[in-house]
Amino acid sequence: MRRLSLLMMSILLWAGLMLAPAASGQMAKGLFGSMELRSTNMTKFDKWTEMWRRYNLPRNNASPPKGTAEDRCRGLGRIQCSREAWDAFIEENRETPERELLDKVNAYMNRAAYIVDPVNWGIPDYWATPDEFFLKDGDCEDYAISKYITLKRLGVDPESMRLVILQDENLNVAHAILAVKLGEEYFILDNQIDAVLPDTQILHYRPVYSINETAWWLHRVRKFSG
Repeated sequence: MRRLSLLMMSILLWAGLMLAPAASGQMAKGLFGSMELRSTNMTKFDKWTEMWRRYNLPRNNASPPKGTAEDRCRGLGRIQCSREAWDAFIEENRETPERELLDKVNAYMNRAAYIVDPVNWGIPDYWATPDEFFLKDGDCEDYAISKYITLKRLGVDPESMRLVILQDENLNVAHAILAVKLGEEYFILDNQIDAVLPDTQILHYRPVYSINETAWWLHRVRKFSG
């Protein structure tokens, strides 16, 4: 979590200028009761596209250090150990029903420690691959990215998933979660809780934009005066 970043502000400004000519269709009802507009113009989402570039690089399967299991999983060896555990988790859950799978993947990734990017990477905002997340833990979008990729590996259609950047209205901070559509309902995988809930049951999140591998969506939330 962090305060609404300059990146998000610049995306919103850019969206107002660029989304309309790149959009397909009209505003539609979307996540968290918002109205959303879809675009396939991904040119401004360099952190997202660069993460996928790094993820798709060949794996470096270096020989792990010798010694005890604890020694083997220290330092860079932590990546190899985490990959092996991740691969085992994938194989164990190939036949798990999708709704149950969301709970398991959410809880599996939520075991990691939360570390903000300035401390972890020395820069304001960094979107980590699963290997980088396994090595150094991460912040909210890193949990969501690793959940997305895990579910993709398990056969969940990427078109049914979105990384969502939103504003937590209770804490007044920016946050990121994963939304997965099953049937006509979106379920939210959140690093703040292990319970996976429908988006209609979460009232304090205001979506800003969401993205997957083929498109992104600008969200607008109508404010009502009481």
